Parts: sequence; structure tokens; C-alpha cells
Amino acid sequence: MLLFLPADVPKKRTLLSNLGAIALFNTVVAIFITYVLNTGGSFSQNWVFSMLIGTSITLLIDALRWFIWRKNKPHKTIFLLVCAMAAPVGYYFGLTLGFLIYGVSVPGLAQLLGRGDRVLVVMCIFISLIAGIFFWNQSKLAELKIQAEKEKALTAAIEKQAMQAQLQLLQAQIEPHMLFNTLANLQGLIALDTERAQYMLEQLIIYLRASLNSSRTEKTTLKHEFVLMKAYLELLAIRMGKRLTYRLDLPAQLQAADIAPMLLQPLVENAIKHGIEPKIEGGNIHVSAALENGFLQLKVSDTGLGLPFGYDESKSSNDGSHVGNANVRERLLALYGVTASLTLMPNQPEGVIALISIPLPA
Repeated sequence: MLLFLPADVPKKRTLLSNLGAIALFNTVVAIFITYVLNTGGSFSQNWVFSMLIGTSITLLIDALRWFIWRKNKPHKTIFLLVCAMAAPVGYYFGLTLGFLIYGVSVPGLAQLLGRGDRVLVVMCIFISLIAGIFFWNQSKLAELKIQAEKEKALTAAIEKQAMQAQLQLLQAQIEPHMLFNTLANLQGLIALDTERAQYMLEQLIIYLRASLNSSRTEKTTLKHEFVLMKAYLELLAIRMGKRLTYRLDLPAQLQAADIAPMLLQPLVENAIKHGIEPKIEGGNIHVSAALENGFLQLKVSDTGLGLPFGYDESKSSNDGSHVGNANVRERLLALYGVTASLTLMPNQPEGVIALISIPLPA
């Protein structure tokens, strides 16, 4: 039974567990022989003989299992027959060792059976079968556990691929509208203001490079995200002129913090699309990061039109107007669990605050 383990089971821990179970079996047998069968001898002597016999039977079964099946899984019925056949041989071998330890002459097998040891041999066969069934079931449970862990890992890999596909879909939703508008403005600026057109082209290159890197990675740094936001907002500021101002605040100690990519982009785009752009005089966007009580707080504040009266994010997330917010919430839940959140609240005196709260690892 010591070798009767699935290939993927941690051997050291399982061997110790099996040795403990075998020792417990042998101790129970010693108690039964001493106080129930009352065959004579002290408990300590019976315990020594029980340990020797039980260990001998176990090692013999393991040796036969390895010789017959090697690393393959044994056939259950044949394995139990092996357990039954190994019991008399293991019994005699263990008993012989006990006699040698206590300095007693070793009787022959026929002499042992003739003096009444047949009951003990039958008991050994019975115990071997029970032990064989026990360790067989234990091995089966270990295999099921390994299978469950493999399925869990496969599920996690599928979820990770789904999140990556979701990020690429989000990227596809964000880029075309902004890109077409930027190229249209760039076309007009080339003839009117070549220096400004050159600067706009530089920002577009920075944005596309950073955006492409974000869509291909599972995590990024806050510094990278703020570089992406700066290029994005700078492109919009060139297009919208004085109607858009912005500010980015990223503390030096948080620049290397790891986060999932493209969490800020949808919030900034929503602030522009639903808050600043429809407002005649435009407004300001402030993107900031802070650390509070073990949580990373990412805030996008705008001075736009604000939330509609009676706004309910759960009802409006499916109408296409706030798909970015819904996407961010789903990704936060999948990546960071229920402790992460996205909250929308009114900004004073006007506009909206979108606050992402992410638990940092301990």
C-alpha cells in the first residue's frame, strides 16, 4: 500500500499518512489479540508481533504490486487477491522476525498452523483485504482530487483567456471612434498647422504603442496606464481645444504598482463622451491614484454634465451607453474578487467621480 499511489500525489506526505494508518491498524490488532482473543503474552509483545506481521504483509503486497503492474494502475479484483495471498506469507515472515527478536526458536509453517494459528492467519487475510480496500479507495480519492485540481486549473486558464478576449473586445470598442476622429483632425491640421499636426501624430503613436502593449498583457503598471491616459487626453485636448483641460496625479511610490490593463481608459472615455463633450463650455478631467487603508484608489473626476437624474448603473449598463463601466466592473470582479469595486458618484459642484478600489496584496 505504501507504493500504491497515483503519480501526481506528493509522495512524502502520502507515505507518512499511510505509515500512520498501518501503525494504527497494527495497534488495533494487538489490542484485539491481547484483550479479546486472550491468546497469551503481554500487550507490548503482541504489539511488536503485530507491527512486524502487519509491516511484512504490507511490504510484500507492495513488492508484488510493483512486480506485476509496475507504474500502471492495478486491477481491483486481482489486487485484492494479491492482498489475500500475501497475508499468510507475510504473517509467517513477521512472526519469524518476532521469534528471532525474543530469542525463541522458530517453528515451521505446518507446526504453526497445527498449534492453532489458523485463526490468526485468517484474521490477517481478512485485515489485508480490508486494508487493501481502504488504500484502494484512498488512492481513488487522491486521483479524484488531482483531477479536480486539473479541472480547476483548466477553468482558470479558460477564464484568463476570456478576460484577455474581453480586453481585446473593449479595445476594439474604444479605438475606432477615437482613431477616426483623430485622423480626421490630423488631416485638417496638416494644412493649417503643421507643427501642431506633428505633435498630434507623435501623441497618436505613443497612444497606439501603449494601447497595443496593454491589450497583449495580463497586467501592467500604473505608470504605463498613466502614460496611456496622458497620450489619450492630449489627443482629445488637441481636438477639443480649450473645451478640455486635464490633470494627472500619480505618486512616485505607486508608479510600479501592478494593475490590470485598460481599467482607466473606459472611465476616461465615458467622462469625455457623456460629460465633457456634450457640455458647451467643456470641462476638466482629473485622473489620480492614492493608497488608502490597503486599497489602491483610482479616481477619474470630471466637471461635465453629471449623472442623469435617477441614474441606475445596473439598469443602464446594457443599453450601450455605459458598456465601459459594466466591462470594468466585470473585470474587477473576475480579477480581484468582491472586495474590488467601481463606484460612480456626483462631483461637487458639478460632474461625476468614478472611483476604482482595488485591494493590494498583503
